[in-house]
Amino acid sequence: MTQRIEDYALIGDLQTAALVGRDGSVDWLCLPRFDSPACFAALIGGEDNGHWRIAPKGAGACTRRGYVGDSLVLESVWETHTGTVKVIDFMPQRDKAPDVVRIVEGVSGSVEMSSTLRLRFDYGSVVPWVRRADGHRVAVAGPDSVWLRSEPEVKTWGQQFSTCSSFTVGPGERVAFVMTWHPSHKPRPGLIDPHKALDQCLADWHEWSARCSYEGPYREAVMRSLITLKGLTFAPTGGIVAAPTTSLPEDIGGVRNWDYRYCWLRDSTLTLGALLSAGYLEEAAAWRDWLLRAVAGDPADLQVMYGLAGERRLPETVLPWLGGDAGSAPVRTGNGAVNQLQLDVYGEVMDSLHLGRRAGLTAEGHAWNIQLSLMGFLEATWRRPDEGLWEVRGPRRHFVHSKVMAWVAADRAVRTLEEFPRLRGDAARWRAMRDEVHREVCEKGFDPQRGTFTQSYGSKELDAAVLLIPRVGFLPPDDPRVIGTVDAVRAELGTGPLVRRYSRGAADVDGLPGHEGEFVVCSFWLADALMMTGRVDEARELFERLLALRNDVGLLSEEYDARAGRQLGNYPQAFSHIGLVNTALALGADRTAG
Repeated sequence: MTQRIEDYALIGDLQTAALVGRDGSVDWLCLPRFDSPACFAALIGGEDNGHWRIAPKGAGACTRRGYVGDSLVLESVWETHTGTVKVIDFMPQRDKAPDVVRIVEGVSGSVEMSSTLRLRFDYGSVVPWVRRADGHRVAVAGPDSVWLRSEPEVKTWGQQFSTCSSFTVGPGERVAFVMTWHPSHKPRPGLIDPHKALDQCLADWHEWSARCSYEGPYREAVMRSLITLKGLTFAPTGGIVAAPTTSLPEDIGGVRNWDYRYCWLRDSTLTLGALLSAGYLEEAAAWRDWLLRAVAGDPADLQVMYGLAGERRLPETVLPWLGGDAGSAPVRTGNGAVNQLQLDVYGEVMDSLHLGRRAGLTAEGHAWNIQLSLMGFLEATWRRPDEGLWEVRGPRRHFVHSKVMAWVAADRAVRTLEEFPRLRGDAARWRAMRDEVHREVCEKGFDPQRGTFTQSYGSKELDAAVLLIPRVGFLPPDDPRVIGTVDAVRAELGTGPLVRRYSRGAADVDGLPGHEGEFVVCSFWLADALMMTGRVDEARELFERLLALRNDVGLLSEEYDARAGRQLGNYPQAFSHIGLVNTALALGADRTAG
């Protein structure tokens, strides 16, 4: 791979997504779901692991590209010495089978185009058998089959286990390619009209985007982030994946490579808040309902993440035949952090359901019973050490953020009973728990000499997660301990506008070799904390510097390498875009109030 992570744009159909490079190559696509094995895995391997490139013959990166309005329809334009051409890439919201549509349109002059399709099922490890049938090229291997056709039909041939085409377009001429996946044991899928599908896809996106209630100064950035979050939604269940990719490195050439194609409970409150604040009540309700289904069961078995439909078994496996992006191995599927104890998720679930109930989302009758069960478990376990928000693979600790979120759980339980007195529960007991947690955190998690909350009890290390203390209401923003914490995190974890997750001091901070980049969502948290502590101008300046880190089509990954000036980690990252939306909404509200 020669492209950087930020060289890719996202297209998707609300059940899976593809990444398209500046050179016109689709280098990542899992079918039929986000978490299915990839049929294009060049992103974390090489071209022989699957890709589909359409571009002018002999050309490199496109001249310019962008989304069509408020949509996930991508246009890439090449200006060549013989003429100008554009390629329109999209995935229409599916009826049954997933389709990838690529329309080549001549703009001026005459441009010779080439298409090279290398299908490799099971993460680039299986070369399918390709044949002709009914004017299609059909690729089959095991449970997977892909049908490829063009309109009008162009000359196609096989070459080095690839399907190749060559054709010329002039002004106004169009050649459309449609690639359709379906189970190999079923009859050929129905055909779509690619041009009608384009019109319908644009109409669907523009109708959805028009529902956004935010009209503030950062609307373009907010809208693009909301579209990205929608693109990361698994429509059948309402779950939102953390990212559509696996194993994009947090440390180039290192081992910090994880699978993010699952749904994390840690994202729940911030996601729900962003959707509700932007007017997307339907999506918020779907996410809330996914959350309720996922956490149902024994509260002792609550996981930090689940599959798209709430699946619990996500075993971590290494794919040794893939070399990784920029040589960053191993490539992993599944995620071993699913088995960790992270006590903060109980607070995040309680906070999310409280937020949804206050926003007027129709409450499921069993929701409060689930919350009662969660609180019963947390009351007995909040004093235990855990792996914490950042899923460290080192020793368990008494993480301050985990304890703060235990306080949040008790606080939201009390508030729920105060606001909805018909619900049953022991408010006095939860108030006592809330007070005990608060007292312990302030005694054991605060360093009075430096005037800051720390990562864990007795530690000198810092953690950006403590920036959330005023946001969740643990202490008021004007409390000197909050102001001291914000200043300490900014000074010790900051690099320009960016913030690391935690200190790079002790070797066993997270139990892994190497170093990661600065964490994008933590940088938005710093902007939030600055605004809450009255430094609004500084917050706005920081936010606008963070906006400049987006790539040319407005996307953000999980991390950023400030020294190399490049994005790191799985991409695009829902948590980063949630942070952007929430900060923009808060700054917009402050401007309106002022």
